Amino acid sequence: MQIKDCFAPSQTPISFEIFPPKKEQELIGLDDTLRRMAALSPAFVSVTCGAGGTGAVGKTAEIAEALQKNHSLAAMAHMTCVGARREQIHETLQDCRARGLVNILALRGDLPPGLSRDCLAFAYASDLMREIRQFGGFCVGGACYPEGHIDCDSMDKEIETLKIKEEAGADFFVSQLFFDNGVFLRFWENARAAGVTRPITAGVMPILSRGQIERMIFMCGVSLPSRVIKLLHRHEGRPADLRRAGIEMAAEQIRALTSEGVDGIHIYTMNKADIAEGCMP
Repeated sequence: MQIKDCFAPSQTPISFEIFPPKKEQELIGLDDTLRRMAALSPAFVSVTCGAGGTGAVGKTAEIAEALQKNHSLAAMAHMTCVGARREQIHETLQDCRARGLVNILALRGDLPPGLSRDCLAFAYASDLMREIRQFGGFCVGGACYPEGHIDCDSMDKEIETLKIKEEAGADFFVSQLFFDNGVFLRFWENARAAGVTRPITAGVMPILSRGQIERMIFMCGVSLPSRVIKLLHRHEGRPADLRRAGIEMAAEQIRALTSEGVDGIHIYTMNKADIAEGCMP
């Protein structure tokens, strides 16, 4: 199934994100997690890239293939491009095609140290989207950033980048996480007003620990509303209580977004079945 077909005005499809485990033992245990997630009937499951490379590297394509063959779930493989050669991109796309994968989340990835964008075959996600379109046969997703990409200092530029990605071939967008629904809803409305027509599914990640939140702030530029700060303070020193409260808050956030009629919800599950289960509206 091509993911673009799961979006409809009368529906709010729920999707999950997982990542390839680093250890072989964790990979074996992932199958039970996927089985529990499959029982929730998500619209699709995305699989992030493995560390240390470009394209659908590591176990990404393998796990995405297993999602479809073993669990009858629509899968989307993440694919990065910055620093990659065109031949590498084509090899990855051919591998995905051979595995029966038809959905790709096209991402830029981190710029390699010491390299200038001017000398790269693929400097932006939109470049990868155009290449995939020319290759043919794939449904293409793109990332978007309700509070602006960490490297972007203007929301007007962020919206303009979204339009460029749509023109390059994006069929839908998945947003970075956010903790304030108002931030996403304003971004969503501004994108529509600017002429972006593709579905934008809202990315939600439950709060599990203080360290996790600190990483999100500095890595992604995510802001914290006062209710999140108060939640962290209230459960300081009680990790189990914080985890439970964080999942409950995410579920509340999802219910509110669904009531607003957003195009979709994408849950960052961190490979935990109980997060997927607890966040379902």
